[in-house]
Amino acid sequence: MSHRRSALISGAGIAGPALAYWLNEYGWQVTVVEAAPGIRPGGQTVDLRGAGRTVIERMGLMPAARAACVEQKGIAWVDASGRHRSEMPVDAFGGDGIVSEVEILRGDLASLLYSAADDHVEYLFGTRITALDDNGDEVTVTLSDGTVRTVDLVFGADGPHSAVRRTVFGPEKDVVHPVGGYTAWFTAPSTSMDTQGWYEMFQAPGGLVASIRPDTDPTRMKASLAFASEPLMYDRNDIDAQRSLIAEHFAGTGWHAPQLAEAARTAEDFYLDALVQVRMDSWTSGRVALVGDAGYCPCPLTGMGTSLALVGAYVLAGELAAADGDHRRAFARYEQVLRPYVEQGQQMPGGGMKMYAPKSAFVIGLGQMLNRAITSRVLQPLARKMFFSHAENIELPNYSTAREQQTSEQ
Repeated sequence: MSHRRSALISGAGIAGPALAYWLNEYGWQVTVVEAAPGIRPGGQTVDLRGAGRTVIERMGLMPAARAACVEQKGIAWVDASGRHRSEMPVDAFGGDGIVSEVEILRGDLASLLYSAADDHVEYLFGTRITALDDNGDEVTVTLSDGTVRTVDLVFGADGPHSAVRRTVFGPEKDVVHPVGGYTAWFTAPSTSMDTQGWYEMFQAPGGLVASIRPDTDPTRMKASLAFASEPLMYDRNDIDAQRSLIAEHFAGTGWHAPQLAEAARTAEDFYLDALVQVRMDSWTSGRVALVGDAGYCPCPLTGMGTSLALVGAYVLAGELAAADGDHRRAFARYEQVLRPYVEQGQQMPGGGMKMYAPKSAFVIGLGQMLNRAITSRVLQPLARKMFFSHAENIELPNYSTAREQQTSEQ
């Protein structure tokens, strides 16, 4: 190589640090900017399944990921009294059911990815991109701290509300598609809410869903309150108004919902957002590319967000290495290799929002009956093929030759 190629990545969630790791492995000089003051701790549990798990294995991080796992028995749908109406154990569908064999807090996974290359990758926390100019030969980036960087490529790994995407590809409304509801995630005290290791979910008529699942800290639970709704107008920066919105929707709801709504009022990690998918005709433009939720958020209901982020980062960096930095060729291959996997990963399982947040007691009962049926020994193989194999449906390229070549040239 005539010079050490440089990249700037916006976002230090899952896709950003994963991409930074692989680019560094291929000899790139990498900077990651993140608006938060550090790697965001905690968060909800995410799955390591299918090809996403393979990427973690190729990074050598699987032992550490398993050590950080949240122990769960599976998912159970409960009634207002807390009785389990149907269950899907963690070992169902080969460990790749709704609760997978390897589940880890999002913040713990992000920390693992960050630590894997933090000695070689520059991280600028409390910093974001304020301007971006792609002149065809390089990209000039202005950061919120007033500094200006000139790099070969810029990558947006900044989530479904990506600022990089808005700057380069256009308005959010053109590519972000609501799937019919909102979810609040937060941490709640486990007082009087012991699930005995299960991820418990309560569905109430009117499209209301409350759930709690274990944390690595036994004094806490990971909680969620979701509701079906057409798009709402609300201030994404007004957290108190969002807390009130949740309280209004869950007033008078059964099970632990009142306790959870009260916990949401004071939870420091409270986060509300619409359930959406990001669908784009292309994830690249000039010297800029999107990776993870910024380009192809599948919606949390699919359980595929982490896999798409990890696999997308792996393929994008690998194709750049295979093309010896020729971003045009690499970006075309990135789209070619990854798009079929993304399209399958964005398929909404089991009726999507209509079955996740049913409007009627009849549909709630029907869903519980179907859950019992698909976990039976007779139907598990068919159900696995239909609903729980998307994470595996890609043959990951082996970029080891490109990796060895880049290492020898350093």
